[in-house]
Parts: sequence; structure tokens; C-alpha cells
Amino acid sequence: MKLKKLVAITLSAVMCMAALTGCGGKSDSAKKTAKVIEVDLTDEQYAFGVDKDQPDLLKEVNQFVKDMKSDGTFDEICNRYFGDGTPVPVKSAAYDESKDQLETNAAFEPFEYMDGENYVGIDMEIAKALADKLGKELVIQNMDFDAVCLSVGQHKCDVAMAGLTIKPDREEYVAFSDPYYSASQKLITLSTDTEFDACKTADDVNKILEAKGSDLKIGFQNGTTGQFYCEGDDDWGFPGLKMESKGYKNGSLAVQDLLNGNINYVIIDSAPAESITSSINKMQ
Repeated sequence: MKLKKLVAITLSAVMCMAALTGCGGKSDSAKKTAKVIEVDLTDEQYAFGVDKDQPDLLKEVNQFVKDMKSDGTFDEICNRYFGDGTPVPVKSAAYDESKDQLETNAAFEPFEYMDGENYVGIDMEIAKALADKLGKELVIQNMDFDAVCLSVGQHKCDVAMAGLTIKPDREEYVAFSDPYYSASQKLITLSTDTEFDACKTADDVNKILEAKGSDLKIGFQNGTTGQFYCEGDDDWGFPGLKMESKGYKNGSLAVQDLLNGNINYVIIDSAPAESITSSINKMQ
């Protein structure tokens, strides 16, 4: 199959360690920790977003998804982040427009993030495996999540690999592959907040959140399902919350702002929620 330059992008929410540690002395936030309320607020499927004008590429990607799930590759990669395995760093080749390359970006821990100069994450390793299968070099670049689908729709990229939830309005820009991961949104609060401890279902959490007024603030990563949940979205059937909403470039910044006392709650995807709170709490 002859392809133009193959470009895949993943969401950019680079975990900024400088933002997490702050400067000099121990602030009040250093005495605080966060916790994830273990209730799934949504039911989502992650998929890759493919250039709608490349149906043959979509077939290749779907076959790749099928193969990696059936031959154990996907489970092996996930075990490196959710089990006892060790993440495999992914190197970026230099971008060269004269080559067929797979271009992606980083961070949405544990799906994509940076460890020093190395790129790590489930989507990073999947992107490398896909590039290898297609015989392409992998080029990794950072890009805000808001731009991911649009870049594919404008033919600047060929595939979006971004912990990307299948959503009807995104199909204006991309053709979704078969899903590869089941996800959900979860609420993050201060560890001292006991208001949600008895919640067993999404309705239990929603009832409490919907009673909160505009004097409180809730954070999310821009362009994600968390934003749709907080601000309301017809496609999802989310009515939205009365609280003041505040968007962030990534979930880490939102959780840090929670600890800093600038917002009251955070809603982000479940796997990043667990990874981010664990990482930040270890630093307190």
C-alpha cells in the first residue's frame, strides 16, 4: 500500500515536574495529598483517529488493533504500566518530510508522558509497534490535545493516537478505528474530603456534584471528556455542572492546583487520574 507521509499524533499533556515541585521552601500544598474516588462516571472507548481520506490506512490500523489484542502484545504493553512490568522508553527519529514517518506526541500518563528525554507510555509503545509494522520511522512531537483531531482533519497528520475517546462530533475530522481500550472519567478530591466516601455509583457522585454552586471550581484537561462532563455535552447527554469550570493543558496541572487550593475538584480519565495522584502524592 502506497501511503503519503504517515503521521500519528497523541495528546499533549506533558507531565511538568517543575510545576509539581514548585520552588523553594515547603508550601501548604506540600502538606496535602489527593485521592481518586473509585466510581466510574462514564463508559468510554479509546480508538485511533485516522485520516478519512485514507480508507486503506484505516484497514491497516484495524488489522493492527486486532492483531495486537489477539497475540498478547497489547496485554504485554499494559502490564508494563498496570502490572509488574517495566516501561520501554521510545526514541524519536528526526523529522524528515521526505520520508514516510509516523509522527506522535506525549503525555497523558500512563498513555504517553516523558521520562527525561525519553518518551514512555502505552500509546507510545503502540505507536512504535505500528510504525514498525508499516515500516516507518517514529517521530514524536508535542501537541495540545485540542489540536489532535483537527490536525488529522486538515491532513497534517494521518493518525491520531491520543487516548482518544470515540465521540460523534470528532468524526467530522477523523475516521475512528476499532476500539482498543475501555476507559472512564473519575473524580479527584483532597484526601481529607470524606463527602464522596460512601458513593457506590455514578448517580451517587453526580447527586453531590450537581448540588455544588458556582462558588466552587472544578478542573479538567482541555478538550477531554472531563471538560464535556463539567460543562455539559449533548452527544454524551451530560447536563453540565453549576460549578465554575477551569481547563488545564494537562491533568497534572489541574491536580496540583487542587492541592494549591485554587480549585475544589478535578475530573479526568481513570488511568491518568490514578497515575497523576500517585506521582504527586509521593512528592508531598
